[in-house]
Amino acid sequence: MRGGHVGFVVTFILLAAAGNLCGEFAGDYSKLSGIIIPGFASTQLRAWSILDCPYSPLDFNPLDLVWLDTTKLLSAVNCWLKCMMLDPYNQTDHRECKSRPDSGLSAITELDPGYITGPLSSVWKEWIKWCIEFGIEANAIIAAPYDWRLSPSKLEERDLYFHKLKLTFETALKLRGGPSIVFAHSLGNNVFRYFLEWLKLEIAPKEYGRWLDDHIHAYFAVGAPLLGAIETVKATLSGSTFGLPVSEGTARLMFNTFGSSIWMLPFSKHCTTDNVYRRHFSGGNRKYHHAYHCDEHELKSKYSGWPTNIINIEVPSIRAGNEVYPSVVETAQTNLSGMECGFPTQLSFSAREVSDGTFFKAIKNYDPDSERLFHLLKKSYHDDPILNPLTPWERPPLKNIFCIYGVDSKTEVGYYFAPSGKPYPDNWIITDVIYEIEGSLYSRSGNLVEGYPGATSGDETVPYHSLSWCKNWLGPKVNITRTPQLELHPTFSSSAVHLVSGWTVRV
Repeated sequence: MRGGHVGFVVTFILLAAAGNLCGEFAGDYSKLSGIIIPGFASTQLRAWSILDCPYSPLDFNPLDLVWLDTTKLLSAVNCWLKCMMLDPYNQTDHRECKSRPDSGLSAITELDPGYITGPLSSVWKEWIKWCIEFGIEANAIIAAPYDWRLSPSKLEERDLYFHKLKLTFETALKLRGGPSIVFAHSLGNNVFRYFLEWLKLEIAPKEYGRWLDDHIHAYFAVGAPLLGAIETVKATLSGSTFGLPVSEGTARLMFNTFGSSIWMLPFSKHCTTDNVYRRHFSGGNRKYHHAYHCDEHELKSKYSGWPTNIINIEVPSIRAGNEVYPSVVETAQTNLSGMECGFPTQLSFSAREVSDGTFFKAIKNYDPDSERLFHLLKKSYHDDPILNPLTPWERPPLKNIFCIYGVDSKTEVGYYFAPSGKPYPDNWIITDVIYEIEGSLYSRSGNLVEGYPGATSGDETVPYHSLSWCKNWLGPKVNITRTPQLELHPTFSSSAVHLVSGWTVRV
């Protein structure tokens, strides 16, 4: 997610938290703590191995910065990839190198500190500087970094992350004497959602609400992909470089080994799963496999409630030879034979068909990653014993919730893919992109596209349909504010400074 979200939240949080929010706090507002849950790729990762890199003067030693050390990335990319990539089936480390998340505020302030790269990789640094200028104490701001490569269940299994997060809240209460304000950005919102569900099974039902009231005063959801993010699909099929000096194919190879690569897939707001919490306390099996239940609106809606189909992909109507994943020559011959016999088959997939695995099963004969991704989707998400995250989120039972997101930016909402004629991982190319902007849908060439656009567009990364889902949480106390966004500092994943508007929704 674009680091600009963080710049936008700086002004609002400091004003709101010090104003009407703290005004409602019955105790001493100086006792409040702030707990930051960063977004995707927003925590530093450090090496926990000794790795000799041939043909490079730079090796990896324990505690060396891996994410993000652009110097080593440029000089020893193969070594760097070994420290970044995971086994796609069980999410274990590479046999030659392992990396672990850094700790403390320094883990989330800058990804690649340095004279040149520092400003380009700044994440929470400016926000923390503002807090210091406002006189906030050092022990009042707490970071909760995590290994953003892992699926939610693996975060707990390998790192006990959610146990540690619970202790973080309890320690903050004991240290400061008051509850905490949660600041979650991008994927951090998905992490916080999973934590709340995990907590239900760790605390007695009668104590759950009391624990939340005692430990969490407010929750700020910043740029939250509440119904998923379309760019996840692009990263899965053709690669997204995150602004790094690597090819899209290399980025795809790396990204698709992450358990979190599935976590932000777009999904339908009309489909839910069984309630694990009720089933657990009624004697149900905690290992029960989730089943999707879609209401009648899903059957009637054309695009699962989204503006258009998420994926439109051409597949050859005839495959040459017996190879499942043909070489460059075979692919070219296939395309020629397909042209002689007719046009390639175009398949379209809605958000539901992406998140329930239909898409990955449909292209398994044309892409080697699809089988691995479907395995990951089923094992780590559909069959997760705590929560299937690819379902709509109901309002958390918290006192104060603020949803903060940008709008009115040109945002991708759909893609057209076709075979590139190249071998994996560069076997797909994007032939067209559908954007939402100013309440309409346009193709990459500027042509108007039919569909169901929202009232406005998203924040350039997450579509408005996903960002604005929290409006469904609106209760008796409603406050919606539209604010012109301040000029943003570019980050490692944001290539330009721009001005947009933003919504603040209090629910």
